[in-house]
Amino acid sequence: MDEIRNSTETTPSSVSTKLDTSWSTLFITFFKIGSFTLGGGYAMIPMIEADVVDKNKWIDKKEFLDLIAIAQSCPGVFAVNISTFIGYKLKGISGAIGASLGAALPAFLSILLVAIFFQNFINIPWIAAMFNGIRPAVVALIAVPTFNMAKSANITLVNCWIPITCALLIWALGVNPIFIIIGAAIGGYLYGQFIKPTE
Repeated sequence: MDEIRNSTETTPSSVSTKLDTSWSTLFITFFKIGSFTLGGGYAMIPMIEADVVDKNKWIDKKEFLDLIAIAQSCPGVFAVNISTFIGYKLKGISGAIGASLGAALPAFLSILLVAIFFQNFINIPWIAAMFNGIRPAVVALIAVPTFNMAKSANITLVNCWIPITCALLIWALGVNPIFIIIGAAIGGYLYGQFIKPTE
């Protein structure tokens, strides 16, 4: 955590750390993101990037990609993880709490309301039709950040076999994603230590 927060000291001058960012600002920002995101944490990525990277310039795109990797590698809900990292980087523990609550509260309230009233209206035809229409849109919301992440991670024709192989291992062979992450980390370390210096 301290490394994430201290990295603001080496942030390029084009990226503002917004030292005046308050607990309430982080809460409102992530509450808005959580309120208008359908499809779970991954569908939240483009909205987080738009607010945190493009609009407020709290972090740059490279660091955002690193935080996505860290958030995905840690236990827990992806959306809460990444909001916690960003909040802590900007405002310490209070920022982490504000951002995390902002990201999680809309989902909690929505699910609570659905759990209370779901059985009363799920069989209404026009509501069922709405859910049928939302599903394809959610796929698009997840696909867009996937392509953006691939571009930011410099995925090319030379190394595209890596994500393709990982996806096939998970989908076709049922390999646990944890083993994929561990294997990728080991592979990246070995490449950086022994192969890259010889290129």
